[in-house]
Amino acid sequence: MFTRLKEDIASVKERDPAARSWLEVWLLYPGLRAVRMHRRANWCFRHRLFFAARWISQRAVRKTGIEIHPAAKIGRRFFIDHGAGVVIGETAEIGNDVTLYQGVTLGGTGKDAGKRHPTIGDRVMIGSGAKVLGPFTVGDGAKIAAGAVVLGAIPPDSTAVGVPAKVVRLGGVRVDDLDQVNMPDPVALELEALRRRIEELENSVDLFRN
Repeated sequence: MFTRLKEDIASVKERDPAARSWLEVWLLYPGLRAVRMHRRANWCFRHRLFFAARWISQRAVRKTGIEIHPAAKIGRRFFIDHGAGVVIGETAEIGNDVTLYQGVTLGGTGKDAGKRHPTIGDRVMIGSGAKVLGPFTVGDGAKIAAGAVVLGAIPPDSTAVGVPAKVVRLGGVRVDDLDQVNMPDPVALELEALRRRIEELENSVDLFRN
């Protein structure tokens, strides 16, 4: 358990430039606190102490604003940055070295039974406000842009943007180097598509007049 805690704190310091000390991260970071409480809740859930598991998870919600179902499976070095409004469903599975930002939902659509929530691979980054909904896989190394709504599988080492999310191919640009700020703006992409369509229609009108 102590090794896991050291890993979790180190991962926060590595990924958050605002983290100044181990003590600050341990005592004051709600994301780390939520993960620590989830590990206890998950232990209770696996040992069929269901009431205790739910009690711990609901206590975590009140203290951190982060809701993680006790049955969710979470890997090592999981980092929730800021964290307010994060929701992780019962059958969600999260790999190692995953980063989530505030307002992320790993949820279901209400149409599935059994496995209802997504499986997140290793080294995935999910931007603030993104919704990943359904029992599919987000591949290792994938990046989900802020505000995206993901309703289907995302391949490894790709970047998904928009509502609904689409995988964006960036010719010559390494997606590994992107972060929330440098990802393509889905609104800008849609506006550019509309601009091209207007130009096509104007050209068609000009040809008709001539």
